[in-house]
Amino acid sequence: MASSRAILRRGYTDLSDLGCDVDKTDNSKYINDPIHGYINLDDQVLQFIDTPQFQRLRHLKQLGSSYYVFPGGSHNRFEHCIGTSYLASEVVHGFATRQPDLGIDGRDTRCVTLAGLCHDLGHGPFSHVFDNEFIPRACPGMTWSHEQGSEMMLHHAIDENHIDIDADDVKFVKQLIQGSSRPVPGEKMFLFDIVANKRNGVDVDKFDYIQRDCYNVGVNSSYDFQRLMLNSRVIDDEVCYNSKEAYNLTEMFHTRYSLHKRVYSHRAAKAIEFMLVDAMLLADPVLHISQAVNSPSLYQSLTDEIVRDIERSPASELREAQEIIARIHTRDIYKFVDEFILPADMAHLANSAQINEAMVVGYRSDNDDFSERDVLIDFCLIHYGMRKDNPVDRINFYSKYNTAESFSIASNLISLCVPEKYEERIIRIFTRTPSKRGQIQGAARRLMESLSSRITSDSSSSSSAPITPNRGLTLPNSLTLSPAKKRRLDLC
Repeated sequence: MASSRAILRRGYTDLSDLGCDVDKTDNSKYINDPIHGYINLDDQVLQFIDTPQFQRLRHLKQLGSSYYVFPGGSHNRFEHCIGTSYLASEVVHGFATRQPDLGIDGRDTRCVTLAGLCHDLGHGPFSHVFDNEFIPRACPGMTWSHEQGSEMMLHHAIDENHIDIDADDVKFVKQLIQGSSRPVPGEKMFLFDIVANKRNGVDVDKFDYIQRDCYNVGVNSSYDFQRLMLNSRVIDDEVCYNSKEAYNLTEMFHTRYSLHKRVYSHRAAKAIEFMLVDAMLLADPVLHISQAVNSPSLYQSLTDEIVRDIERSPASELREAQEIIARIHTRDIYKFVDEFILPADMAHLANSAQINEAMVVGYRSDNDDFSERDVLIDFCLIHYGMRKDNPVDRINFYSKYNTAESFSIASNLISLCVPEKYEERIIRIFTRTPSKRGQIQGAARRLMESLSSRITSDSSSSSSAPITPNRGLTLPNSLTLSPAKKRRLDLC
């Protein structure tokens, strides 16, 4: 008989009508997901989904500010978490079926499934914008991450909804969400490779978000996560993959890099991100946005709707924040000015101690009139998932001739066309004041030329080379255009 999933895709809605094993006494449900097809939600999963804490994820865009640039990217953390939970469950069940000697029990399956479901419970407004950009500026010195938020909201969901779950299970779920590459006493370490893999980054969280994001923004994905799941097994307490999947894994990490390059770090999305952070910082003294990270009841109400809360408020103190949001609506956004991809010997410049707004102002021409407030600097780091390292080098494989021993595969045995470097550091300049864009570009280029010349002259490496401005980004000294044409060329 065909699989229940395939049968459902042909249009059936009740598996029991086809002789499939379905427990009619439970309260499970099926949902039709555009990425994974029909997903069964059992009692355990539903008791968490049907809570205000999880339903909150319907109001958090998966792509944050990138949704303002990619209209199709309207999907939310809600469906991503359900998809991740489904894949986590599928992986565990697959291992239990193919390798019964692993001793996978009900607790293992239950906790890994819940970890996939609850791993993003703690995201704030506009996802990573909140914990990576807003909180560090609103609360200098505070160390806080969305994983910590997920733990907080997990406990809150359990307490507020009286969910019957063992305390040891809650502890294990939290450990699985955080991930670990070191032994956790009493636990099977391969289970930590499934949701948040700290060894090499191959996990079901990536399987879902890469496929879901590509689908929604219209970017083609060139790897097959289903093949990876089918061609995986546990060896020496670690998830390993069939050696024939080496290039498939390389393509997965390349797709991840491509999404960061083309979508997550899009220039316009970053400009809008700066605006959202500015608006929230201005609103924080009135709406106490940052204080919510210490209160699960407050955090439960904190979503992307914070923009609407600011707009609706009659408080005169929020007028400046409201004006920034109005600029987003009318597409009068902060403007991208320039970018510099740093060579390896200049990578140390990618921080505010080495390059900052005051330094750009210090290279103004005599007739320039911009100030630090007009300048915004973004230190953008894009990589394959393991900073300078090739993540595939950290993956262990097995041969179809011997499924009991694992080994690594050198990059040159996978392809001679893989990258030589796996991360890039980019300094990007933006401005809050579009009319001063040309002035700021000139000053930024003079600053980078000075820094580059100094490093090149001090370096003994023959590979050192000065940074050359990108002619494709060079603004014209004078150009007579209509306002509409300037808008289309992003010159105003």
